[in-house]
Amino acid sequence: MDGQTRIITLKNGYHVWTRQVGTGAIPVLLLHGGPGATHEYMEALAEYLPLDRVRLYFYDQLGSYHSDQPTDAGLWTIERFRDEVNEVRQVLGLERFILFGQSWGGLLAIEYALHYPEQLMGVVISNMVASIQAYVRHLNALRAELPVSMQEEMTEYEAAEQFTHPRYLEIMDVLYRRHLCRLDAWPAAVSRSLARINMDVYGTMQGPNEFLVTGTFKDWDRWDDLASIQVPALLMVGAHDTMDPADVIEMGRRIPGSETVVCPDGSHIAMWDDPGHYFPPLEAFIIRRAEAEA
Repeated sequence: MDGQTRIITLKNGYHVWTRQVGTGAIPVLLLHGGPGATHEYMEALAEYLPLDRVRLYFYDQLGSYHSDQPTDAGLWTIERFRDEVNEVRQVLGLERFILFGQSWGGLLAIEYALHYPEQLMGVVISNMVASIQAYVRHLNALRAELPVSMQEEMTEYEAAEQFTHPRYLEIMDVLYRRHLCRLDAWPAAVSRSLARINMDVYGTMQGPNEFLVTGTFKDWDRWDDLASIQVPALLMVGAHDTMDPADVIEMGRRIPGSETVVCPDGSHIAMWDDPGHYFPPLEAFIIRRAEAEA
């Protein structure tokens, strides 16, 4: 992915990696998922969005592959990551910009919109709901769609904390191919991003995998605060997502003037397995927000 790389030194002394792609007038800062994944699976945005109209700022959050990877677990908090985003925004000189967050990045986008709305032209919350409790409720519903024997096996392996057992990973692969990425062959960018996930960060905050939440962010809940998001918002979700589309639709009812898109063929990374329904409304939202600023 061609572009201009910039290493940013944070106030805590650690370094994070960023790359600008595109030469357009509309700045879009991208927050990847995980926590602890990388920007790489988001490279689809550079393929589908008009780079003569937008400037995409990819960045690996602290702990992620291209950035510093400290071992201090005290760094892995929602508040610190939220404030890191604002540091990155300041160093990049983004005074009015669109913030795009996917999955965990969508959680951060919600937090940023609540705490730092002044610089936002708009916010895109992709494949994320307003509480971890809602996320877990939907995960359990998806797990319940498996054959009973597979559900029982999962429970046994989890009770024994055998998260790397080959049979457990086989069952997880079934769920991932239904709800994480529905393509027969996963794109190389997706595979790289997942292979490079920092399990110290991910395990601390999320847990051992996408379908078992035991980490420190399990009590996060912003349902009652959504009405306080006063910047224009676009909410996006896949019909087969690990996030419940009904919850995302409800978020759209609660955030004033927001727009909601459900990608009928998409999963958790609908940008890859349903791009035809994902990118046209995303591009339209970005362009409308820029025109409203002009």
